[in-house]
Amino acid sequence: MRSRAWFGRKGKDGFIYRAWMKNQGIPGYEFNKPIIGICNTWSELTPCNAHFRELAENVKRGISEAGGFPVEFPVMSLGETLMKPTAMLYRNLASMDVEESIRANPLDAVVLLCGCDKTTPSLVMGACSVDIPAIVVSGGSMLTGNYKGKKIGTTDVWRYYDDLRVGKMGEEEFINIEAAMCRSRGSCAVMGTASTMACMVESLGLSLPGNAAIPAADSRRKVLAQLSGLRIVEMVKEDLKLSDILTKKAFENAILVNAAIGGSTNFVIHLLAIAGRIGVPLELKDFDRLSAAVPLIANLQPSGKYFMEDLFYAGGLPAVLKELDKLLNKDSVTANGKFISENYASAECFNREVISNMDQPFNSETGLAILTGNLCEAGAVIKPSAASLHLMQHSGKAVVFDNIEDFKARIDAPELDVDENSILVLKNVGPKGYPGMPEVGNMGIPSKLLEKGVKDMVRISDGRMSGTGFGTIVLHVSPEAANGGNFAMIKSGDIITLDVPNRKLNVNITEEEFVQRKKQFRFLPPVTVRGYVKLYIDHVQQAHLGADMDFLVGGSGSSVVRDSH
Repeated sequence: MRSRAWFGRKGKDGFIYRAWMKNQGIPGYEFNKPIIGICNTWSELTPCNAHFRELAENVKRGISEAGGFPVEFPVMSLGETLMKPTAMLYRNLASMDVEESIRANPLDAVVLLCGCDKTTPSLVMGACSVDIPAIVVSGGSMLTGNYKGKKIGTTDVWRYYDDLRVGKMGEEEFINIEAAMCRSRGSCAVMGTASTMACMVESLGLSLPGNAAIPAADSRRKVLAQLSGLRIVEMVKEDLKLSDILTKKAFENAILVNAAIGGSTNFVIHLLAIAGRIGVPLELKDFDRLSAAVPLIANLQPSGKYFMEDLFYAGGLPAVLKELDKLLNKDSVTANGKFISENYASAECFNREVISNMDQPFNSETGLAILTGNLCEAGAVIKPSAASLHLMQHSGKAVVFDNIEDFKARIDAPELDVDENSILVLKNVGPKGYPGMPEVGNMGIPSKLLEKGVKDMVRISDGRMSGTGFGTIVLHVSPEAANGGNFAMIKSGDIITLDVPNRKLNVNITEEEFVQRKKQFRFLPPVTVRGYVKLYIDHVQQAHLGADMDFLVGGSGSSVVRDSH
């Protein structure tokens, strides 16, 4: 076991390693067991993860029961709702914290305790770079909100805010809804990014079956945590590492599942980063190749009607996997040591309104499409299942905003030259340009159009959007504006053509005109940069590569080359 290099040492070194641990009341025989780290993203500043201290106790119980020695440690926690300028700016920093915390300490395996949007990819990325046995325990989604007898979730925030902007709703009612929305522990109640990440780890095989959909408040979430603690000790004995699970076949399974559930577009950028860390070749074209033929079979907000709680009652992700049986790589190994097909073999669907099937899908549109064209040379992302059918093939005049401040200042101005056929374009909200690539891609519709009853418009940006968002929204345009790509050259009045069925996104600018416009381009850092933010801007890769740092791609393994004593 890896931990023997610490606790199995003789002489002064072994004395130091063991003696200081013993001040916590640990008997000597514990050091002969597999040492299992519990990587905990608990924080009261990360509301989705605020119940993790309690959940960690269930994990510990399972580890001890299986003959392991649990040690809990904190890592940087990324709270999506509170962190400024955006939690995504710190995903790579948190992954560094995880990687180095695992490698530097006497751990034989880790349980990754994560829930809020960026905590899941950052923990998986960091663990991949070390590559020891690991299992994920997600925190679970919150119970569905309820207001005046109607079920509500995070997706409804955008609708209610539009009503507030045009006077259909008063401030007092808006506050009352706020109190009814998040009524229990856990992450967003819809298929937002947090739930998408939970589905991602289960479809990759990094968690026990059923992990994705059990609500945070359900006692079965605690049971799963304990069983995960039990299982990680066995994984040490089997030497079942992340690299054994995260094969190309596993990544393909995850992409297929994401399309079927209408998962967050953020899935793309995180899966690419994870693949880069574990050394699996994965490109944007793989997402489109695999997603194109997969219809939406999970009827969940924001693409559908229901909530994560309903998905659990309907059979959870195993029931979805069973419907995809003919498409999946059935022999992908999972964390419990079984093939993924074994994990869903006995699954049942208990509600066909929530989980349909491939022959009669809830929506024939897939949950993900990749676009190419002269506006996005390296690609862009759209979620067709959450878009408007009449806008899937659309040409319109660009209304360009140079940055988020420009957008906020002008979007509701009466003099803004915009109509329902226009295409809103937001620049400089990509990885370098913001910095951090915030979730502002689902730009609000101009209030003067909302008043006319316009519900959707084509919107394009080099940023991201919340997994809870919806609309005909093109995201992750790469190269981003701040990197000097063609997207930086778009001006108001240019005619843009979106053609989702043919996966194209183009602007009517000639190559000669692009050359002339690029002569005027200059990148100015958006903020005074120092410390980590400077490191990020200098080294972050573009969205089509996963927005990881160039020097973090790959891994260093679990060896510690120098000894401190």
